[in-house]
Amino acid sequence: MMAISFVQSPMSTTLTFLHSLSSSPFLHRHRRRLLSTSPPLSLPLKPLSFTPLSTLPQQVLFSSHETQDNNNLDISSSGYPESFNFDESFDSTELKKFETPAVEVSELEDIPDQWRRSRLAWLCKELPAHKTPTMVRILNAQRKWLKQEDATYIAVHCMRIRENEAAFRVYKWMMQQHWFRFDFALATKLTDYLGKERKHLKCREIFDDIINQGRVPPESTFHILIIAYLSSPGPSELDEACSIYNRMVHLGGYKPRLNLHNSLFKALLGKKPGSSKHFLKQAEFIYQNLTSSGLNIHKDIFGGLIWLHSYQDVVDMERIAALRAEMRSRGIQESKEVLVSVLRACSKDGDLEEAERTWAKLLSVDRSPPSQAFVYKMEVYAKIGEPMKSLEVFRRMQKQLSSTSVAAYHKIIKVLSKSQKLDLAESIMSEFINSGMKPLIPSFIDLMGMYSIAGLHEKLESTFLCCRKVCGPNQTVFNIYLDSLVHTGNLNRAEEIFNEMRGDVAISLDSRSCNSILRGYLTCGEYVKAEKIYDLMRQKKYDIEIESSLMEKLDFVLSLREKVVEEPIRLKLTKEQREVLMGLLLGGLQIRSYGERRRRVHAIHFEFNEESRIHAILKGHLHAEFHEWLGSHDMMVDGSDDIPSSFTTISHSCFTFYADQFWPNGRPGIPKLIHRWLSPCVLAYWYMYGGYRTSSGDILLRVKGSREEVVSIVKALKAKSLGCRVKKRGRVFWIGFLGNNATWFWKVVELYILDKLKDLLKAGGNSDGSLEIQNINFDSGSESEEKNSDYSDADTS
Repeated sequence: MMAISFVQSPMSTTLTFLHSLSSSPFLHRHRRRLLSTSPPLSLPLKPLSFTPLSTLPQQVLFSSHETQDNNNLDISSSGYPESFNFDESFDSTELKKFETPAVEVSELEDIPDQWRRSRLAWLCKELPAHKTPTMVRILNAQRKWLKQEDATYIAVHCMRIRENEAAFRVYKWMMQQHWFRFDFALATKLTDYLGKERKHLKCREIFDDIINQGRVPPESTFHILIIAYLSSPGPSELDEACSIYNRMVHLGGYKPRLNLHNSLFKALLGKKPGSSKHFLKQAEFIYQNLTSSGLNIHKDIFGGLIWLHSYQDVVDMERIAALRAEMRSRGIQESKEVLVSVLRACSKDGDLEEAERTWAKLLSVDRSPPSQAFVYKMEVYAKIGEPMKSLEVFRRMQKQLSSTSVAAYHKIIKVLSKSQKLDLAESIMSEFINSGMKPLIPSFIDLMGMYSIAGLHEKLESTFLCCRKVCGPNQTVFNIYLDSLVHTGNLNRAEEIFNEMRGDVAISLDSRSCNSILRGYLTCGEYVKAEKIYDLMRQKKYDIEIESSLMEKLDFVLSLREKVVEEPIRLKLTKEQREVLMGLLLGGLQIRSYGERRRRVHAIHFEFNEESRIHAILKGHLHAEFHEWLGSHDMMVDGSDDIPSSFTTISHSCFTFYADQFWPNGRPGIPKLIHRWLSPCVLAYWYMYGGYRTSSGDILLRVKGSREEVVSIVKALKAKSLGCRVKKRGRVFWIGFLGNNATWFWKVVELYILDKLKDLLKAGGNSDGSLEIQNINFDSGSESEEKNSDYSDADTS
């Protein structure tokens, strides 16, 4: 037995492979000298290099394409990005090598039996060439003679030739054998190599095995796993990286390297402000570790911390002052971005004195401050009850910058509306509409709220009609108008608006609209209609929020019902919901299963891409469509802006059919009877959730499954006169409708596409709003049409 260290050069890797296939004494002696003189394994870890656009903590919350309710958006929306750069060199001990345990394996020449040596050499050559099922069958066939030492030799050989996927499969097979004994060094080495290849899921699996064995992974393993998570896209990867970092400090007692601190901190700032603000405690923990370790703290660590503090709902001005004092003590000058963050904090806290001082410093740095700085100053004056001062700042910004941002218009209209400055608010709103800037909906909402408080219901109605002409449908706008109609007793018009909301998927109903119409029916004595609305609210699990006097009327109406024991409402999927689920499952929707095999229940997990405008619109519709199926936590949202990027239904037997058909054995698949279910509605939701429109106007649908399953879909589509072509990319297939086929596909699905998405998804137009994907060439040889290569199960994590 000897400690094996891995040689990094390509020539040594080639020699090692040849030695494993040969039993020549000369080669074995040469091999022993080569391995015995090799240095210990060290993994040179480079700091993460993030592209600047992906790491900027963007403050652009308003887009000219957005038409949703932005009334609660942050006032920083001006299009001015704050940049944090961690690319400069740091004084640290980054070149110090990590210490990792050496793996002990037997030499091939030390194995006494010639047949065993030959078998091992054959396995080392054969196994890396096969996929998981074949590899497992080969290993199972050798189970009678294969022992831990032999399997360890094979795993080490696979790592040596950089076949780390094969080494992982061999290791997982070893764990299932009765003779398996946990090998800390082997698990550590494999984890490091998988993490270095950014296979974060497999790396985490073995990492957890090490923890479960009661061992603490080496520092290198923590380091590599965190980097792997930071390099992987996904909504939860940053949370996992933070969790591993915290365990590295608390469980391992390690002091992370400076580049790891900076990489993680930079990733925290790379989220949108609304998401980043939840990482404040984590950012403070990183800062504390940097301070206690005596490492050099980059200026953007301070700037990033102040930026995060300024976005909190309750701002800690004392902490911001302490960070600024620490910057001054280290000789770090406050940048323009830091001063803007301080202004943002002052605007939330209403600290006029500090805001004035910060404004003076900002002018000394830049005579033309960014537009959001003016917006924050306007907010400060609004907080202390001086809206006319806010208007002065607004006019000064227009004069000084020769332009006006959307955020500035939103803020000044909000300030004037809140203070009931009707004429001024109307004047600036007209100016805003004539400017051609968008979105206008937040300001329309503020104006309608102002008229509602003032009791000017005629002006509120005219503003509603104006909003309908220049903006798309919006639930909040309709709710304000519905409240006004109920308040004035115009029940017929209120009923029309309510039914319009109910029938338009782009608006839909919520608890507020149902309570409004219920209030109207009870006030006017329409008890039969009130009872129907009550049943609707009970089905959707909405809370009843009406006056006590009206609640007494409702209780009396309900008491007139026959005295029968009401059975609880049994949830049942509608025909539309069933088709929607089928389309979404083809597009990549996930099913989660719980319980034992015989008593297994399933839930639908909705997950949306935060960067996609299409998904942002679609998630609001789906949240309303499946509202009664959601758990209590996911149901309690105040508006479309509060809907999370992922939510899960309750576990229910209704989903068993879909789990069996579309998610067999816990993996996505395509049912054998899919040709019966490809209705226009199914295709439309497949397109909206898992499809794309290219810049040339072609339509692509993404699907996972085997080659045979995808072929069955293609045949079913062609039977419906929908010509298409297929291309395989990695683990997924792309079904492409090109040219005239895309136009025909669009005609089939257009009726079921959400109104807000038709301009974004219509065949032949611009692709603005779709997610960008690499160009897919459907004419590149053997992978086109139905003649795809075999489907690969290789994990690309």
